[in-house]
Amino acid sequence: MSAPPPPQAIFTSLTPKAYAMLAVLCGALFLDALDVSMKGVALPAIGSSLDMSTSSLQWVITGYVVGFGGFLLLGGRAADLLGRRRMLLISLMVFVVGSLVGGAAPNGTVLIAARFVTGVGAAFSAPAGFSIITTSFAEGHIRNKALSIFTATGATGMALGMVIGGLLTDLDWRWVFFAPAAVGLAAFVAGLAFVPRSARPEGGARDFDIAGAVTITATMVLVVFTLVQAPEVGWTSVRTLGSLVAAVILLVVFTTIQRKVAKPLVQLDILRSAALVRINIGAMSLIGAWIGVLFTMTLYLQEFRGWSAMETGFAVSPVGLVAAVLSTRIAAPLVGRFGVERVILAGLVSAVAAYTLLQFLSADSSYTTLLLPAFLLIGLGFSLAYGPLTMAAADSVPVQDQGVAGGLVNTSFQIGPALGLSVVTAVNAANTGSSSGEFLHGLRLALVVPLIFAVLGVLAMLPALRRRGPALAATPVPQKEAAQS
Repeated sequence: MSAPPPPQAIFTSLTPKAYAMLAVLCGALFLDALDVSMKGVALPAIGSSLDMSTSSLQWVITGYVVGFGGFLLLGGRAADLLGRRRMLLISLMVFVVGSLVGGAAPNGTVLIAARFVTGVGAAFSAPAGFSIITTSFAEGHIRNKALSIFTATGATGMALGMVIGGLLTDLDWRWVFFAPAAVGLAAFVAGLAFVPRSARPEGGARDFDIAGAVTITATMVLVVFTLVQAPEVGWTSVRTLGSLVAAVILLVVFTTIQRKVAKPLVQLDILRSAALVRINIGAMSLIGAWIGVLFTMTLYLQEFRGWSAMETGFAVSPVGLVAAVLSTRIAAPLVGRFGVERVILAGLVSAVAAYTLLQFLSADSSYTTLLLPAFLLIGLGFSLAYGPLTMAAADSVPVQDQGVAGGLVNTSFQIGPALGLSVVTAVNAANTGSSSGEFLHGLRLALVVPLIFAVLGVLAMLPALRRRGPALAATPVPQKEAAQS
């Protein structure tokens, strides 16, 4: 019989081994984050190559979103009970296989199925990576620094996906799938070497709540599916309302199961936390608003102004560049000084300022005086809010629930875009027209939606201002430790 695996490593400083593990986890998150925006640039080429209609082409994106958003809570609990390293490595291989099948797809049906599978793989890797960090790094400045690096990678991937997608699409749209598969395979091999083994959780698979897993996964899949389909079939249609009612019934069944089983999938007590509710509203607000803006600005720059996909990608790239540069430099120190919730609030206020600026969009808006300042403010908002949102999720639950916390906040990061994009699309479709003036009118009204999302996020985080001390468990940065990092 082989010896039991060594106990989970706890890093008290960012050693070379810690950086190596962090690089693997960042690579996995980068793949998850850039996927949707990168594939979006390639949609016209995919549709032409596989003879897919506009209505079916959207499922190249939404198929992934449904798989990702629907299985995140299940992925989070699986990481807690079945082993975080194990679930990370398995999910990376699922991502690789799904990407390879998507790149080789002979038709739209195979491609959409592959996208759903790829999204499911990402749903298991994201919370596993998150919980590996929160359980491997000592609480305080070091863990916040590691989470800052981790989430900066996610923000950068989400923002730079259009640039990378444009470059790959110029070669061949299939490289938009094959290239991530190669990176995912490299992350898998590196994960075998650099992600330390951890002791198998006591109980493990025996404690897995199968009934709860089935009902919450069905609930989440149905919610995400309904949100992405609502603009097409109608928000008040029988189909949309029936799906939402079915989702509510499934949620009631799920909560009933959680109250009765000895080892529930989700401890309902953590859902009563006001801080956790604020965090998840903030997460939905931040990403939902950005995806809505990304959609409208893509239409504005490409369809209205005639810019190429590559030019559009580079135009929005300051969001990712600012997030990449500032997230690792300012988020952790500011959290240590002011508290995580206040830093999140500052990031959302920056987003409100950016989306307010975009309300002045016109037919000949200057990039340097209007669009660039807005994109820089959005990048600052990501730098201040994206990482601290995950820090706050980690601080709000005990160690044994880290995977679920990661699943919850990542679910919000998926529900937000699904809801935001649905509302933006509906507003734009209802107010646009064939003339250039009508087209611009629809885009301007659609841009009000991200502003409302961002304002709701600010309102949710306002209670942080009433605190006298640092919010949640933000730990001050020791002077010696800060200097070393």
